[in-house]
Amino acid sequence: MPQSLANVLLHLVWSTKHRERWIADEDRERLHAYTIGVLANLECPSLETNSEPDHIHILCSLSRTITIAKLIEKVKTSTSAWLKTVGPRYAQFHWQGGYSSFSVSQSLVPKVREYIRNQREHHQVRSFQDELRTLLKKHGIAFDERYVWD
Repeated sequence: MPQSLANVLLHLVWSTKHRERWIADEDRERLHAYTIGVLANLECPSLETNSEPDHIHILCSLSRTITIAKLIEKVKTSTSAWLKTVGPRYAQFHWQGGYSSFSVSQSLVPKVREYIRNQREHHQVRSFQDELRTLLKKHGIAFDERYVWD
């Protein structure tokens, strides 16, 4: 019987609306757990998930049955709705409209996982905007600053 096989790995990044510092430290682990559950239900298992107050990074495997855009739409919609149930602090929470998605080779998974795990340290010396600019340039993605930061 013929099989369709794939191993598509993605590094996903997006921020909160206007990069506001919404995500409280005491809620981060629950957000990560919820996000990992959403990804599992979409058959796109998380290899690493971490956030900072104003953005999130996800390394996951992409299912053969979903597009990148649909995956991100479902994760953003689900996590945003869930955060609003966590407490009144999140009543007006929104993710930004856009996102960034980068392909990752299997050989670089350990390096990307470590990079995602160490977000707190990165952002002591580098802003989210500088981090994203660097990632976009590293991956050869042309971008217009007017439309990246919603």
